[in-house]
Amino acid sequence: MKTWKAMIAAAIVAAVPAVAAAEVSELRIPLGAGGFGFLPLHMMQEHKLIEKLGEEAGVKVTVNWSNIGGPAVMNDALLSGSAHYISAGPPAFLILWDRTRANVGVKSIGAISSMPMTLNVTGSQLKSLDEISGAQKIAVTSVKVSIPSIIMQMYALKKYGRDQVFRFDPFTVTMAHPDAVISLISGGGNIIGHWASAPFDARELKEPGIRTVMSSDDVMGGSTTFTMMSTTSKFQAENPKVHGVVMKALKRAQEMIGEDKNAAAAVLLKSMGGKGWDTAELVAILNDPKTKYTPRPENVLTYANFMHEIGSLKNKPAGLADLFFDNPDVKGGN
Repeated sequence: MKTWKAMIAAAIVAAVPAVAAAEVSELRIPLGAGGFGFLPLHMMQEHKLIEKLGEEAGVKVTVNWSNIGGPAVMNDALLSGSAHYISAGPPAFLILWDRTRANVGVKSIGAISSMPMTLNVTGSQLKSLDEISGAQKIAVTSVKVSIPSIIMQMYALKKYGRDQVFRFDPFTVTMAHPDAVISLISGGGNIIGHWASAPFDARELKEPGIRTVMSSDDVMGGSTTFTMMSTTSKFQAENPKVHGVVMKALKRAQEMIGEDKNAAAAVLLKSMGGKGWDTAELVAILNDPKTKYTPRPENVLTYANFMHEIGSLKNKPAGLADLFFDNPDVKGGN
């Protein structure tokens, strides 16, 4: 009798669904390095898109937006658990994907933006990247893992050969975009170049003697993903509803930029302190065909193949499915 009672009790327990662990109620998301590449994040913050879409999906969630940026800092934040989602350029993402395949499994939820970066220089000191020498430095958002670092490595490989792929690395220094703009314009110190994104590149080009000598599109051969959003497979598996809400919020933010560029420019201006820029200037950049907001990746696999070729990645992705979570908006990319 005791045996049968035990069996019945076990059957009842098995029939009752296990209580699922609650999903996170507060998301921690850094806002990134600033500028047009991260505008969808500011749209999500300004319009509380995650909170609103979460409520529609029956998920109560708030978002803690932090003002940190730069690829290396972003990667550290995700791995330490101080951030749930991060945004950075393809090179930084690929390095993190490569290093976490055997553990937390970082993957992207989708691209954020596509736009070029430009190498602006002080014309009196540098006429081309090839002329850099001595103590001269070029400001990048992060040495070795940023978009411009990889772009210069690609350029060096094509022009100087495999043994010179890291030719320009010693001439780079890590600086936030606003600081790099000030350093380049002031002409003080040894910063004679800056790989800038919009709108910082436009600000620099207003100054006499500053000009563009190269762009990322020149080297990549066309439009390329500039920023992308990612998280860990562990977090996605433990928070599927929240994850779905974040993906929807990203796409909605991108759509809103296209629907009302004046309103989007106002959000961007607010994110940059509310001064120093004319709204019409920002709208003009948004109207530039090279400025795109889409979850579909562009040339991400080009980065991956190159970085694997030179040894920066141990693993080579077989395709987008290796790099991105399942998302219909990602399909058709490259």
